[in-house]
Amino acid sequence: MSYAIVGFGAVGQALARAFARKNIEVAVASRRPPAALAPQAQAIGPTVVAKSLRDAIEADTIILAVPFGEHREVAKGLPSWNGKTVIDAMNALVPLEELDGLLSSAFAAKAFTGARYVKGFNHLVAAKLAADPVVEGGHRVVFLSGDDDDAIAPVEVLAKQLGFAPVKLGKLNEGGALVHARGRVWGPLIFQDLFKKEQ
Repeated sequence: MSYAIVGFGAVGQALARAFARKNIEVAVASRRPPAALAPQAQAIGPTVVAKSLRDAIEADTIILAVPFGEHREVAKGLPSWNGKTVIDAMNALVPLEELDGLLSSAFAAKAFTGARYVKGFNHLVAAKLAADPVVEGGHRVVFLSGDDDDAIAPVEVLAKQLGFAPVKLGKLNEGGALVHARGRVWGPLIFQDLFKKEQ
């Protein structure tokens, strides 16, 4: 399984640190050329590899950590996203009328034709994502939602590999509503820092 993080701002770098902590290779990309990202990627760890956007989206699993408005440009990178898993770690701070009455994740999913689309890793601020998720005798929770259970399963596995405790919230229009941020509307679980104790 190959992984890429598209977007290398605060959230993208935080996710890269989570991969580096577990020595899991991950490509990182943004609108900037790989050479511009390479120093920061190398500083995070040897398993974090700066690539062009075109090369990064060849990965099996792509985590979207771009500003919400840029997701369409990422989606244009492939004519079809069949066989790909896309993890939406974005928060849409845009007016509601721009989303056709949909939750942000359901709206963005339309651009990634054929992808297995999962909302996840979006409810924690970057500093929390970057920190070791093993705390207080448990694991920091990440919420996952998606319309395809088969798509959520490998993302659960990844979350556990990274040290988080995945919690499934159901479909995008159900679970997504609990963790979405758009305009001035905040889901009840957005920015909640919860822990799951070891059993």
